[in-house]
Amino acid sequence: MPGRHGEAIGLDHAQATGDLGRRCPLPRSRTPHVPAIGPPSYPTSVSCGCRRAASGAAAARAVNRALEIAANSPASALAAGAAGASRVELCAALELGGLTPSVGVVARVRERLSLPLHVLVRPRAGDFVYTDDEHDTMLADIAHCAASGCDGVVVGALTASGEIDVARCSELLEAAGALDTTFHRAIDLCPDMPAALEAVIALGFRRVLTSGGAASSIVGADMLRQLVDQAGDRIVVMPGAGITPDNIAWLATRTGAREFHASARQVLPTRMRVPVDPALGMDGGESRADAGRIHALLAALREVAPK
Repeated sequence: MPGRHGEAIGLDHAQATGDLGRRCPLPRSRTPHVPAIGPPSYPTSVSCGCRRAASGAAAARAVNRALEIAANSPASALAAGAAGASRVELCAALELGGLTPSVGVVARVRERLSLPLHVLVRPRAGDFVYTDDEHDTMLADIAHCAASGCDGVVVGALTASGEIDVARCSELLEAAGALDTTFHRAIDLCPDMPAALEAVIALGFRRVLTSGGAASSIVGADMLRQLVDQAGDRIVVMPGAGITPDNIAWLATRTGAREFHASARQVLPTRMRVPVDPALGMDGGESRADAGRIHALLAALREVAPK
């Protein structure tokens, strides 16, 4: 994606965890160009006065792949920053496929995280065929993300026949303005994924997150390869779902993708000191991104020959 990519692998700890303050979005082209070769990168400054850290630039030149972490909490987002991830997708309820995080969570993460921050805008679990009220909610959430200094939003909508809802998505993109935009895994529900990808490209999205229409990116690797080849340098096709340190290198080689999406989660022990009935469904500890797993993902990606 032009201009709003995450930093390439190799972000140093000081940049990842330092507080660089609120940042203004870059102007967004409605006809994006994504380099077929070469790492996503940020400028060190922009005309609106925002500043970007320059550390990691050498690594960006050497490694042309990026890792986005799906973070379900401030703790997960900070773990991603500390481990040197390229970008954070902030969401809630990952066990439901991800939902829009709260206003408070967005504000807290934006204040403390210097990584590029994208926010998932999905008002409910289930399918992606939305009512007018749900659509209006998404528009309001996008406006809040822009006002909060977020760098991008992750959105999408479908018709009942499993096609891209061009009308609704056009309004979502208009609301996003200069923010970076990713079309989320709603595309995996489309019966004709190549046609859906063309619609997403025509709309002006800069990135599409997909498992290739399968339960995991590994199972969907052949379709992902097809979509990467089809997209060329018009849009970034970012595999997500089921990516681990053990398979990310294989997936990168198999698909030719240059950006990847993972949650790198582990379940922590409960902090409760009294027994909790498992039947209540609230007996476990929290699920959180693990810095060690993120390090392992990055290390595996570095072993893949540059494209």
